[in-house]
Parts: sequence; structure tokens; C-alpha cells
Amino acid sequence: MRIDVVTIFPAFFDVLEVSLLGKARADGLVEVRVHDLRDWATKPDGSPDVHRAVDDAPFGGGPGMVMRPDVWGKALDDILGPPPEPALDGSASPGQGSRLVVPTPAGEPFTQSTAGEWATEGRLAFACGRYEGIDARVAEYYRTAGFRVSEVSIGDYVVNGGEVAALAMIEAVARLIPGFMGNPESVVEESHTEPGLLEAPCYTRPASWRGLDVPEVLMSGNHAEIAKWRRAEAERLSRERRTRQG
Repeated sequence: MRIDVVTIFPAFFDVLEVSLLGKARADGLVEVRVHDLRDWATKPDGSPDVHRAVDDAPFGGGPGMVMRPDVWGKALDDILGPPPEPALDGSASPGQGSRLVVPTPAGEPFTQSTAGEWATEGRLAFACGRYEGIDARVAEYYRTAGFRVSEVSIGDYVVNGGEVAALAMIEAVARLIPGFMGNPESVVEESHTEPGLLEAPCYTRPASWRGLDVPEVLMSGNHAEIAKWRRAEAERLSRERRTRQG
């Protein structure tokens, strides 16, 4: 898989060099290219801009600044390449081209199911907005041009920019690529593999610690009973932690 990230803070993604994701890059499972949006910055009339500005005041007034569509358009045209060839019925052929991902608190929820779907993609491109966000015409234009565009949110809260969200999504997707995890079973028995179900509590040695003991069933060697206990605990935690109170 190839992953492109467009941001005004490229150093934010230095963390991609560490841990399993760094190893996956070294092994050739994932190719990540980070691009500085300011490299495409010009004045609205197209002339050079020594300040490399990528934002302007919002139409309609209000606080904050909005990232300019002309700057984003030049960057994404260069990075994404031409639109995918349409299918015979005029629609974009599935699997063609890149999926453009726009992290935004106003987007659809990003879930484990989303991560699993994207893990089969050949290429993802993340557009990391800042300030009040990216001009809405950017997503509209590339969607109309035939690209698969996903405006997604990692939760009902607001962070300073799309970089944090992009990092979370990149890791969630990459760990599902075959060969990424040392033990493939690690991605089978975990929270959200089954929608809405959290993982049961886990324990290791010592069996007794500060007056707290590991549940006896986990040390019984009875795999059927262990599986039954884990399922019951997963359901209990899911009810307690994911049920909204009126």
C-alpha cells in the first residue's frame, strides 16, 4: 500500500518511522510519502508568495481562517494524478485511483470496519486540514471528478488539525495489512473486530498482585471455559462502556 499525507507540519509524521509501522515501511509492506502543502502555495493570482500562505478569511465572516482550495487543488492534482477511468456505466471503476481521505470532525465515523475496508486499497491520500478546515469545494471537486473521497471523523471532539486523526487512521489500517503483525491472531481477538464488542480484560504474571488475583478460569487450562468467560466479560464491558445513559 502507498500512503500519501499532505500537511503543513511534515515533522508531525516522523513518528511513522518507529514501532511496527516503521518496520513495515522498511520491509516494503507500506510506502508513506509526506508532502508539505506550502510547497504549492502561491498568491490567489498565481504569482509567487514569499509567505507561503495556504489560508484566507472565511466568506460570510466568523472567526478563524479557511484553507484555500487553489493551493489544495494544485497539491492534490500533482499527488493524485489524473482521475480514474470511468466504468462503462459512467461510474468510477471500483479500486481505481486513490482514495482521498479528509479528516474532519464533521465527517462520518471512522470504525474498525472502515479500517478493514481501506486495508485492501492500493493507495490512500490524507488531506490534513488546519484552522477552520479545508474549503468544502475541494472534497466536492475530487468526488465529482471520479475519485473516492471519504470525509471521516475519529470521534465527537475537536483537535487542532487533521494530523492526529490521520496518524490514528494510518495505524488502524496498516496493522490489518497481511504480514504487518507478527502474530495474525492479534487482530482477530480484540476490541471492535465484532462491531460493538469490546475485548475482555487481559492478565499476565504474577497471578497475585497487590491483593488482586487473576480470575481462576484463566489459569484452569480449560479452553472452552476460558472462551466462554472472555465472551461474557466482553459483553459485560460493552454494555457498561458503550451504552449511552438517557
